[in-house]
Amino acid sequence: MRGSVEIHVGDNLEVIRTLPDASFTLIYLDPPFNTGRPQERAVETARSTASLSHDPVSEASATTVVRRGFHGREYERIRGDLRAYDDRFDDYWGFLEPRLLEAWRLLADDGTLYLHLDYREAHYAKVLMDALVGRDRFLNELIWAYDYGAKTRKRWPTKHDTILVYVKDPKAYWFDSEAVDREPYMAPGLVTPEKAERGKLPTDVWWHTIVPTTGREKTGYPTQKPEGILRRIVQASSRPGDRVLDFFAGSGTTGAVASALGRNAVLVDHNPDAIAVMCERMPHAGVFGMEPEQTLP
Repeated sequence: MRGSVEIHVGDNLEVIRTLPDASFTLIYLDPPFNTGRPQERAVETARSTASLSHDPVSEASATTVVRRGFHGREYERIRGDLRAYDDRFDDYWGFLEPRLLEAWRLLADDGTLYLHLDYREAHYAKVLMDALVGRDRFLNELIWAYDYGAKTRKRWPTKHDTILVYVKDPKAYWFDSEAVDREPYMAPGLVTPEKAERGKLPTDVWWHTIVPTTGREKTGYPTQKPEGILRRIVQASSRPGDRVLDFFAGSGTTGAVASALGRNAVLVDHNPDAIAVMCERMPHAGVFGMEPEQTLP
């Protein structure tokens, strides 16, 4: 049975702050990579604390936001070190960090968070996420490898993205390896015919093409991710009827895949082009937050 889809129009931080705690089994985030675009934000102050908080971001005043790191002084130190190392990192994370903290609040006790980045930010993200939520909540580093486009001859060509995987409770997270589409063995002659026919469970390196320019999936949205990548994530880390969240929704691949697999998806984006693509792709979706006078492109 097809799952429901909600498309929320607006600033994703404002929207997700209205959602209830622990309400999603799976959260997939594909944020904009660090392009240097300036972000407007209030003055920020880091304050250490030794305890976990269900409300990790709180407003101390109209102009000051108090960050409560999950691991107290460790968090404050790491964030300071990274700021000193590369000030562009702090600009980017001034935008992304509060959204990650909200995502963690929204994640159910058996839930999993997938954070999709590229080589420019993945290593910074791993260090800071470990400090925010704890290294014991880190489950996997997934490598999505692909091969397309021009290749430089001045260095090793960059042809992969990184997906960091964190679980809310290392002892209670949902993971169903049997539900995942299996893939062919690279050397089928080395296994039994039965195993070769069934295929193997994917490892943490995923070889998958990008969305073909003439393929069925193509929407024209520039950062569209292939359904195969999201299908594997949804199959492994959620069950039919579970709720799935993507608040950098873009072309809506997360919602399209989740709905087809019987999950209920909540998507958030503020870009009118993204909303138009999602509405065309998922005509059964409900749209929320659009002003009456707004029209889609």
